[in-house]
Amino acid sequence: MRSSVFSRWARLLAAATLASSLLSGCGYNEFQTKDEATKAAWGEVVNQYQRRADLIPNLVNTVKGYASHERETLEAVTRARAAATSFQITPEVLNNPQAFQKFQQVQGELSSALSRLMVVSEKYPELKADTSFRDLQSQLEGTENRITVARQRYIASVQDYNVTVRKFPTNLTAMMFGYDAKPSFTVENEKAISTAPTVNFGK
Repeated sequence: MRSSVFSRWARLLAAATLASSLLSGCGYNEFQTKDEATKAAWGEVVNQYQRRADLIPNLVNTVKGYASHERETLEAVTRARAAATSFQITPEVLNNPQAFQKFQQVQGELSSALSRLMVVSEKYPELKADTSFRDLQSQLEGTENRITVARQRYIASVQDYNVTVRKFPTNLTAMMFGYDAKPSFTVENEKAISTAPTVNFGK
């Protein structure tokens, strides 16, 4: 009886070991690692965009104190921020090209609105000399730089993941378990980012 039980456990252990070996060999574990890496990189992108959004209300209010009649520009920034912050960022965004494109769109519109606000601000020397404004300016500049770095890391992480999805033999595992290529930032969007808001004026 004991021999039979031991033999059954031995077979189960052998089967589990074989399955683990096969999964590792076909790239299953590699997919898990790289999928988690893309999620972590994406989380940092989202965090930096949120940091930027948090700065905007104070920035708008400070500019309004010196340039209240620039209502159209101020309202455009406020609307763009509202659109960006209301966008529901769920894990599905990483596997949905349409949702990912929408995320890019709302963030790109906010970048454009901020660029226009910075141009308007240059016309007001007193605003440029305001300590609060200069502090916000510095924080925004740092945040834009962190956004760029976070995006680059995400792009690299997705590229690494997508190569695993497409190359042989791990592409067979991808098809078996439903691992699809993940969307990344487009060339057009990268051009927009390369001309991100210039917040370093007045120095």
